[in-house]
This record gives sequence, C-alpha cells and structure tokens, in this order.
Amino acid sequence: MPDNGEGPVVALTLTSSTVDEITVIKVDGVLDATTREQFADYLSLAGSDLILDLAGVTFMDSRALGLIVHHWQTSLASGARFALIGVEYSKSKVMWITGLAQRLPLYDTLDEALAAIG
Repeated sequence: MPDNGEGPVVALTLTSSTVDEITVIKVDGVLDATTREQFADYLSLAGSDLILDLAGVTFMDSRALGLIVHHWQTSLASGARFALIGVEYSKSKVMWITGLAQRLPLYDTLDEALAAIG
C-alpha cells in the first residue's frame, strides 16, 4: 500500500448502521479492482434491505457497479428494499455511461430514500 509518510493510505472505508430496519452502508474511497473484494465481502454481510450511501466515493469502476447492480437485482427478486444515495456523476460516471443511472433507485438524501422505499 502507498505510504504518505503518516502510515498506509486507506483506499476504502465501509461503515454500516441501521435505520428503520434497513442497513445503511456508507462508502468512502475508491471502488475499483483493488477494493472489489473488500466491498463484495462487506455487502455479503448486509441485510436484505439495503441503502448504499455513495457520497464519499471518489471513483467507481464497472466492477464495483456490477456488484451494486447484482445486489439491486437480488433485492428486486426477493422483494427487499434497495436504494443508492449521494451518487455524484463526476465520481460515478460509469453509471451514466452504461445507462444504469436512469434505472437504479437513486436519491439525493437518506430521508428521500427512506420516504420512497420505507
């Protein structure tokens, strides 16, 4: 891992909480090939109802988007609740390039997502 003189640089930080019985995962950092396994492992531990807070994402590649789409499709199939919040075009262009930004349940804030899927 790169060293900035103050210890290792952390590429991805994942934290979770529960709001209205929905798991909310806050994602901070890079979602790419170097963090895919960490992201996949964390998502596998989440409950069936899931909100991903992507406001802290600095970059997302197609592999990470694939994981997100997989969880979205699994949620749809099982009748679970799923939403993405805080998605920024400049850091998640792959969503728009693939056309998925028009299909995925995107909301600006947690309150908006909860009102829509709650």
